[in-house]
Amino acid sequence: MQAPLAAATREAASREAADLLAAVSAVRRTARQAVRKAWREEPLPTAQSELLRLVAGRPGISVAEAARELRLAPNTVSTLVGRLADQGLLGRERAPGDARSVRLSVTRRARQRIADWRDLRADLTQQAMAGLTAAERQHLADAVPALLRLAERLALR
Repeated sequence: MQAPLAAATREAASREAADLLAAVSAVRRTARQAVRKAWREEPLPTAQSELLRLVAGRPGISVAEAARELRLAPNTVSTLVGRLADQGLLGRERAPGDARSVRLSVTRRARQRIADWRDLRADLTQQAMAGLTAAERQHLADAVPALLRLAERLALR
């Protein structure tokens, strides 16, 4: 009797994990769509946006390091860097001691754009959350620490 119970438990845990990931994906996707719809400027393509956020969080990162972090080919990241630099959103400087290596930084314009996007996303999410019950909002708030721990555990894989 033990084996069928274990299999049923594993199956239930697998469904639970799939449901969680589907819900998180739905929230991320619809939040991104809502912000893109309300955004007053032309939104950046996803790959450019991810690179910009990475550089904002890790100023001085090299193209090769960014490629590894984003799991993209270095020449793809170089292309993205060129496009973002042409838009005045990314700065490039030669690395000290290695003229072949470039260090990346976000410009003031990019920092403002990131802050505006983050503020709009937070405002839209807050407005949507206002339509939930107090209990639903509390459930979401209570889930945040567990979701962050889950992300840490997934990062260890």
